[in-house]
Amino acid sequence: MVEILSPTELERARRAGALVADILQALKARSVPGTNLLDIDRQARTMIAEAGAVSCYVDYAPAFGRGPFGHYICTAVNDAVLHGLPHDYTLADGDLLTLDLAVTKDGIAADSAISFIVGGSDRPESAAMIRATERALDAGIAAAVPGARIGDISYAIGSVLSAEGYPINTQFGGHGIGSTMHQDPHVPNSGRPGRGYRLRPGLLLALEPWIMEDTAELVTDADGWTLRSATGARTAHSEHTIAITEDGAEILTLPKALRR
Repeated sequence: MVEILSPTELERARRAGALVADILQALKARSVPGTNLLDIDRQARTMIAEAGAVSCYVDYAPAFGRGPFGHYICTAVNDAVLHGLPHDYTLADGDLLTLDLAVTKDGIAADSAISFIVGGSDRPESAAMIRATERALDAGIAAAVPGARIGDISYAIGSVLSAEGYPINTQFGGHGIGSTMHQDPHVPNSGRPGRGYRLRPGLLLALEPWIMEDTAELVTDADGWTLRSATGARTAHSEHTIAITEDGAEILTLPKALRR
């Protein structure tokens, strides 16, 4: 299903996106060496409830996972990249942590992910990976204009990642979003321009470039959810929910300091 939002629904989407961004930034500030992933999950649960929102993850049970997910945020550390199931792990200085959060507020969902290095360690290769996903996300957003096609976004994202020398996995990628978290169209992180669904004002997309340092192959943890690099290499993941408007893409999940 491809869902096109009305102006009233788009206003609700803006509020949902701002909430997701604010929770992520608060959790990032609390994710210091010595923090347990389960504490991050509990904090996410509290903030979602206090905002009158609903987690998109806790009851999520797709075919590719061992559902329901049962937690409120995805926490992926180092070689984990997607669907990181919170567990009893204490963060250490230099860990590469990805927080991925999706909530529904007033009937509209928003989804975002951030990757960062925990503590004060200098990890230039990890920092470069994070920057590559952020640049690829920026390129995908710039390509998301009315009349363009999904392939234009995929091509823009993939061109940045390929130029940086990272292998690209297209099994998991961006997606439509609206009254539910995962909708059509699928937005691979590489593709051919001029192909796929044509973008229309009112369409919401969650764009999410993610990479593994030296492989495109994923393996699944025994928990049935967490996806890791097959080689044990580090990973990075950046995601925003955007709305297609007459003037181009509007980023709904910007941190407060960057919002207009």
